[in-house]
Amino acid sequence: MTTISQNPAAPIVNEPAAAAPATPPEAAPKPERPYSPGLEGVIAAETAVGYVDGANGRLLYRGYPIGQLVEKGTYGRVAELLWTGEWRKSARLVPAPVPEPVMCALYELPSHTHPMDALRTAVSVWGAWRRPHWPPTVDQAREVTAFAPSALAAFHRLRNGLEPVKPNPKLSLAGGFLQQLTGKDPDPADARALDAYFIVGAEHGLNASTFTCRVIISTRSDLASAICGAIGALKGPLHGGAPAEVVSQLHEIGSPEHAEKWVREAIARGDRIMGFGHRVYRAYDPRAAALRKVAEGMADMAEWLDVAVKVEDVVLRVFGELKPDRVIKTNVEYYAAAVLQGVGLPPDLFPPTFALARMAGWGAHAIEQASADKLIRPDARYVGPAEMDVPALGR
Repeated sequence: MTTISQNPAAPIVNEPAAAAPATPPEAAPKPERPYSPGLEGVIAAETAVGYVDGANGRLLYRGYPIGQLVEKGTYGRVAELLWTGEWRKSARLVPAPVPEPVMCALYELPSHTHPMDALRTAVSVWGAWRRPHWPPTVDQAREVTAFAPSALAAFHRLRNGLEPVKPNPKLSLAGGFLQQLTGKDPDPADARALDAYFIVGAEHGLNASTFTCRVIISTRSDLASAICGAIGALKGPLHGGAPAEVVSQLHEIGSPEHAEKWVREAIARGDRIMGFGHRVYRAYDPRAAALRKVAEGMADMAEWLDVAVKVEDVVLRVFGELKPDRVIKTNVEYYAAAVLQGVGLPPDLFPPTFALARMAGWGAHAIEQASADKLIRPDARYVGPAEMDVPALGR
């Protein structure tokens, strides 16, 4: 056999051919990769957007603690922080008018349409009309985040036989949402409370809807498609529906005196108690702590909040007694329900209002995923039958 050197200037050298092995070596078996149902514990992305420290009950946006952001920030400032990485006191995000094609679509929706479906439709029509290019940009994120509350408020009025209200650009995004829902200037305390809810709902790591958003962007699809997918994921009751269920639960309990009996019976039946426990947090949810302070400052919430606080104490005590081996603490949905009910939202608007808040985080993750430009494509473990022949056709 003639071997040619990799060096073109080297002479050709004739060498005897090597003897072929008698039997081919067996390939080393590949190690079995672990399967994690629900991708729990699997690192699927690197992010600088937010940090969820479940063990210690911390939530950071770009390094800033959530409690400080609620205390010193506005949703407009926090959204800009998530999108750009910069903290600017002058940053504002005001409600934008609903684009005409989107408004036409909202008029055509039947009144029984679920508000999450209406919001998803609004974003989809915006995408078809606006045709946002890939990669997603901060300007695109600002645009969809600014008109989405106006679209949801317009649908809510239309399904109740009322005409939509034009947004007031002098108001904050949260205040403008309340103004367009009711047709009246919002109470400043209510607007601030809802703004705080928007802040705590803006970002929370690689949750189901954010992961969906990143998967879609990783295919080089557009921001509208990614947000529509995220809304679809958030619509599921295991992700975005818990605050509404907390309200129903508290109404069912009725008063703190009935709480202990209700909780013990619910645990005995194996029922899930909404507003408690979290897949990530093993300490008190810092978002719940921030919203509890906000709820305590709402003048019209005193009686309802008093019931919620007393029921919370009973639930935590009974859980500690009956489930001592499990760490179950209050999560954000418990006091999110207090705030959302306190500002006058009907329960079926709770999930889409959560989506309005999460728009900032979805946009930030979409921009970050596009900068990585890596298709998300995990493997699956096959557990079906072994290879077999197709049966012969009968006569």
